[in-house]
Amino acid sequence: MGLKYRDIKPLLRSKRHFSAWVGTLGLAVGLIVLLMAVQMFVNIQDLLNKKAPKESRSYDYVSVTKTITNENMGKDNSFSGSDITRLKEMGAIEEVAPVTSNKFKATVSAGSALPFSSEAFLESVNTAFLDTLPANFSWVPGQKDVPVIISSEFLEMYNVFAPSQGLPQLSEKTISSVHFFLECTGPVASQTFRGTVVGLTDRINSVLVPESFLEWGNKYLAGDTVTRTARTIIKVKDANNPELLKYLAENDLHINKDKVRFGRIKGILEGVVAAMGIFGLLVVLLALVLFGFYLQLAIAKSKDNIRLLLLLGYSPKWLAKSFTRRYLPLYFLVFLVATAVVMVAQYIFSKLSIAQGVLSPYPDIIVGITLVVLLLLILLLNSRMVRKEIQRMG
Repeated sequence: MGLKYRDIKPLLRSKRHFSAWVGTLGLAVGLIVLLMAVQMFVNIQDLLNKKAPKESRSYDYVSVTKTITNENMGKDNSFSGSDITRLKEMGAIEEVAPVTSNKFKATVSAGSALPFSSEAFLESVNTAFLDTLPANFSWVPGQKDVPVIISSEFLEMYNVFAPSQGLPQLSEKTISSVHFFLECTGPVASQTFRGTVVGLTDRINSVLVPESFLEWGNKYLAGDTVTRTARTIIKVKDANNPELLKYLAENDLHINKDKVRFGRIKGILEGVVAAMGIFGLLVVLLALVLFGFYLQLAIAKSKDNIRLLLLLGYSPKWLAKSFTRRYLPLYFLVFLVATAVVMVAQYIFSKLSIAQGVLSPYPDIIVGITLVVLLLLILLLNSRMVRKEIQRMG
């Protein structure tokens, strides 16, 4: 007949000690905090990266200009070739893209269909640095149509003042159907093109045209072949890198702090979540210590019966396994409660206005993996401790 735990269960029975209840409660609280921290970390990544294209979510693109002071006003504050080279050699910077601007006068008008006219500044940058790249964003000499990408903030500004000027407001879809005249006038020649907004950008506050168009216009309309760069776009893994910010400050380089606001918020939130995770892990460890103390106390109270069982030929390994098994229902209950709390919290959070359509109502698979790993680790540690205590009595 095989050995069964129920035959020796009365010999190993002990009353629940205060440390057992405190350890159980601490384990539940620690698990909830730890699992919530893991889930919140996943949520932060999803929320702050929801608008970024997949290929650029791990990078920040920041506009850099030279700081203008009373001393250097009126001087040439453009980036030279050596300035660009030094930026590329900076360890925290992955890539650098000079921004080229127009050296001829550009005027935008919509004719009789839309009584609006304004001078415009045009810029171009390497297309790899754009967050949106329509298929028709290209230009060749002789082409009358010029594709344009504008900042989404410009469209918002236009829609704010348009009603007061008797102008129609435009949506993101409508603006692509509006064609306008782009009058380019330089000291050498003048020419009028037909412009079309083919996309909006959240990354660069400017009116962007293909690089080939500005190169042609600056050469054949303005007669200027010297390339001057008033600002550059840098590609970095973390715009809040202290080493990067120190380098920019020491070299009198300015960045738009609003552009890295979400990076700072993300860093703060990740710091808070990391602190939550560490706190939860410490609570779990403290609970395991208290529960381990209770197991040692329970074994000490049953030492005479355990020694008797060892003399009768029962294996220390089998006794340790049987002693640990009696606490499995308690562990499963604690883990089930912690999982239920995290599931309810995630469901409620996913229904908030800022999270709808972005966050899943269910916990991430990483939470489940963390849960399973912790359960196996706790069972392994308790089993080894109990076996060690029982072997001392043999």
